[in-house]
Amino acid sequence: MGKKAKTVLGVDIGGTKIKTGRIFGEEVVQTSLSKVNQNDSLEDSISRLLMTIDEVMTTDVEAIGIGVPAVVDPDSGMVYDVQNIPTWKKVPLKELVQKQFNVPVHLNNDANCFALGEKYFGKGKPYKNCIALSLGTGLGMGILIDNKLYNGVLCGAGEIGMLPYKDGILEQYAGSFFFEETYGESAKILYQKAMDNDTAALSAFKTYGVHLGIAIKAILYLYAPECIVLGGSISNAYTFFKASLDDALDSFAYQKQLENFKIETSDLVDSPILGAAALCL
Repeated sequence: MGKKAKTVLGVDIGGTKIKTGRIFGEEVVQTSLSKVNQNDSLEDSISRLLMTIDEVMTTDVEAIGIGVPAVVDPDSGMVYDVQNIPTWKKVPLKELVQKQFNVPVHLNNDANCFALGEKYFGKGKPYKNCIALSLGTGLGMGILIDNKLYNGVLCGAGEIGMLPYKDGILEQYAGSFFFEETYGESAKILYQKAMDNDTAALSAFKTYGVHLGIAIKAILYLYAPECIVLGGSISNAYTFFKASLDDALDSFAYQKQLENFKIETSDLVDSPILGAAALCL
């Protein structure tokens, strides 16, 4: 069969928690979790991170991958202005973790990790050119070109949510802000109502699909991918916005291009951990 399966760690630094998993082959074999406390000092939050890693660390771990919601320099290993951890303004994260555990450490932002996780473990496997879109609080995007992650400068490529749109930016219409601002309820609550066939909730997702369709048309014009994998909490409601999204793609100028194009939804459990682990593969 060829390559021997590696044992690596994936670390997801999220908005409210740090989760670490030890992965062997394609299996998450052990996880650990700690809360992110926004009032922690830099030293306390780093020691919390190291403790979370230590809980699943074993002698056969070959490398550690870390996904961070921030501007990341993967070469120097510096992270800047980490969302939700105010003390992390400029942190030499790679150096700190490598020094502690003495194995190679790889960093990237969370959207890029999501894309890489889908490539190695999920729906992105069959495709050379694939986009991963994370539909959550914001609109995150990771880009795979010829089977390689495209980072841009400081992992800044793929910030499609920042594109001007209507009276603001795309993220305001294709992230969870849209539901709260327009309907006064979270996407999660509206999803539950849509499951019960609530007319207003179904209408909300139909409108959301139109906005997301505009974003996807922009991606198609820019990158012409074979596949877009949707992840993040809002992707659970895909059945409720699929039809209006498809309608929005009817006006895409190059219909021939769509013959071999697919939209998939992620079914990875522990996607952020697997994505971070994929940085090591």
